[in-house]
Amino acid sequence: MGGYVGRYLEVDLAHGSISELPVSDEVRRKYLGGSGLAAWLFFLRGKYTADPLGPDNDLFVLTGPISGTLVPGSSRFAVAARSPLTGIWGEGSCGGDFAPALKRCGVDGLVFTGQSPRPVMLVLDGGEVALRDATDLWGLDTYETTDRLRETMAGKKRPSVLSIGQAGENLVRFAAIANNKHDFVGRTGMGAVMGSKRLKAIVCRGEGTVPIADPVAYKAICKELLGKISEAVPAQALKEMGTDSAMDLGMMIGDIPIANWSRGEDFELSNALSGPTMSETYLKRGLACYACPIACRREVEVPDGPYKMAVGPGPEYETCASFGTMLAQKDLAGVIKSNEWCNRYGVDSISAGCTIAWAYDCFSKGLLTLEDTGGIALEFGDVDGAIAMLHKIARREGIGDLLAEGSRGAARRLGRGSEELTAEIKGLEIPMHDPRGSHGLALSYMTSYRGACHKAHLVEAIEHGLASYEDVGLEENYDGLTSEGKRRWCASARTSASR
Repeated sequence: MGGYVGRYLEVDLAHGSISELPVSDEVRRKYLGGSGLAAWLFFLRGKYTADPLGPDNDLFVLTGPISGTLVPGSSRFAVAARSPLTGIWGEGSCGGDFAPALKRCGVDGLVFTGQSPRPVMLVLDGGEVALRDATDLWGLDTYETTDRLRETMAGKKRPSVLSIGQAGENLVRFAAIANNKHDFVGRTGMGAVMGSKRLKAIVCRGEGTVPIADPVAYKAICKELLGKISEAVPAQALKEMGTDSAMDLGMMIGDIPIANWSRGEDFELSNALSGPTMSETYLKRGLACYACPIACRREVEVPDGPYKMAVGPGPEYETCASFGTMLAQKDLAGVIKSNEWCNRYGVDSISAGCTIAWAYDCFSKGLLTLEDTGGIALEFGDVDGAIAMLHKIARREGIGDLLAEGSRGAARRLGRGSEELTAEIKGLEIPMHDPRGSHGLALSYMTSYRGACHKAHLVEAIEHGLASYEDVGLEENYDGLTSEGKRRWCASARTSASR
């Protein structure tokens, strides 16, 4: 079958053994790979009853048939397990270069079972596959881990690294997994599952290729898609200003959450945190994921001041909102520094920012005090308190142990009426798109299989004018401010998003 290299590996961390996992052509045709195959394995093995942080919770790291090809957008892969944040199906995806690197090693996917008695990493280097001791990496952040492993494996070809930081090691329930330094499997706490297994990193370097069933048709499709993407206005905006290009328009249409979802529009905030502002101040260059013509990733530098940062990964829109507008603070350099700490520690910047914004709201209403926070004032308009909370969350120190549970878990532990201040569905914090201005998005959040997710359906893109309702098989469009017809509309958009 074209698109598959035909090999899946099962890694038993408890016993230190690696074996091949048979997956039939029939199963691959039906579930494709990625999250589809992960879901099939998850339910087939009954992992929906496993303790999310226990040895029975398998971790699935899977590519799809176009991963590692030159099809635009083919850099992505899925990581899935039972979520320690929500207690239900957990899944995240990531761009970068890990998926093509794994395919070049002759592997379509990995399944990790059990728990290792000590920190380990899985190394795939050409034809070699081995578990190695990672005790010397335990305690390092994701940037340090990536640098150390690339140093150790220096050679003609640079390896791709998946790793967790201190947040994953300390089982923060919204811990993320880093691919090198720029790309993250962010949502649902897959980094905590890695940490529970004492799996510090996965390293890939190979020279193989992905088989193509029909090279002529494949080249024609790649060429057609590249042309369409290059001509698309949204793609051009992403290339020039990154995903933060959504900030200005979002404020105009009521899409941006402010002060833990408690305030309306604030154009001073959006102007200070927008894509154009970042481009004019801190942007050094745009970077692309593997096989992507857009290059929406931002590389930034803060040359001086309290948030000084060397040239490195910059924040996406979601982080500019979660550590900017959600805290009602407009210091873009402070957002950039918050993003750096999220990346280094390995936490989902959406859940982290939302949980910290919840704490700000609790503090403003007297539900949390200086005694609770260790003497740190959590005041809307200030980013320093949020950065201080990130340090505490990653180490589970003081109030950080409470916040590391996520907003739902923290509110249930705190009580005092704080549950009324959370904004989550099924335990997953709502991303930075306000459903009050997009009724189809509200239904999408409620019906998403992993909790509040703006990518599970195409609803957001359609209601915001970034995609056509005709693309999902509907005969008419619906305004975002009406609920009429949204059930059928949402179902069609979900089906199209799965294709």
